[in-house]
Formats: sequence, structure tokens, C-alpha cells
Amino acid sequence: MPFKRLFIIIIASTMLQGCITFAVLSLISGTTTVAKDERSLGNFIDDQTIELNAYAELKKNSAIDDNTHIFVTSINGSVLIVGQAPNMHLKDVVAKTIVDIDGVETIHNQIRIANKSSVKTRSNDVWLTSKVKMALFKNEKLDAINIKVVTENSEVFLMGVIDEPKAQNAIEIARNVTGVNRVFNAFEYIEE
Repeated sequence: MPFKRLFIIIIASTMLQGCITFAVLSLISGTTTVAKDERSLGNFIDDQTIELNAYAELKKNSAIDDNTHIFVTSINGSVLIVGQAPNMHLKDVVAKTIVDIDGVETIHNQIRIANKSSVKTRSNDVWLTSKVKMALFKNEKLDAINIKVVTENSEVFLMGVIDEPKAQNAIEIARNVTGVNRVFNAFEYIEE
């Protein structure tokens, strides 16, 4: 029964565009990873707060809410924004909205100028994310729980606090997963 419930939550989250679903899933999954995360508990909470505030601020703008599909992830105040916007103006408005949020240090604006992705594309992205995560977990040299994988339209974005050799290893692994079109490095490097 728990597997069915998890499967339903994952499928429902890919079909819904609401921020609340994402926030709840992030908090649920976040509680299991915080013990192994390289970030301090305070930084972890700050990142969750940045993400929740970003979604709340974006929701206030009906042009963004109605016409874009945006996904926001924060690691140590470094914010990755992915998704689709119909024009450059809305892409810029999204970034300007998020840059003003407390705690945001850097923005990786990877929003594409395009129509909102389809449910089929989003479902494929969830599948690709799980394939990449599994490939990372299989590698004994990596602590994959510290690597955040975000997939948008078959483009994989890797984030986390990690040393550079491990980051390069993770990038190479992700590149070799069938179905991945491109891999973007948004890691924050630490010295070992």
C-alpha cells in the first residue's frame, strides 16, 4: 500500500502545476535527506524557505501564474529556475521576482522561451530524474543523496555541495543516461 500511495503522489505531482504539491513533496523528501546533506540544518531550512517564498511570490503575478511553467530549487542560496515562459519579458520578470527574495545569493536562470511543457513531457522528466538518481546511487564513489537532480524537457540540472572531482563524475554519469539531452552543472564546490 505505501508504494501505491507514493506512486500516486508522484504521478499527481507531475500532472498538477500547483506549487503547493511541490512544496509538500519537497518538505517530505527533504526531511529524509537533511541528515546526510552537506548543508547545515539552518541552510537547509533557508533553502526550503527560499523555494516556498519564490512560489508564493510567483503565484501573486497572474501573468506568470497563467502563462509559465516554473520550477525553483535552492541550494545554499544558489537558485536554479527552470521551465518555460512564452516570452523574454516573463522570463525576466520571474528572475527579478526571485532575486529580491531574502537569502538568494545567485540565480541560474534556465527558463526556456517556449510553450508550457505537456503532461507527457513532465512525466518523462520525472522518469529521467529517477534514472539519473539511480545511476548516481549505483556509483560507490558518490554520495548521491547530496546531489539534487532536476530534469526539465530532458535537460538535466545537477546541484549540490560537492567537491569538483565528484561533480565531474556525476556529470559524466548523467550524460550517459539514455534519454538525457544535456547536463548542466550548478554545483557549489567544496575543497576536500
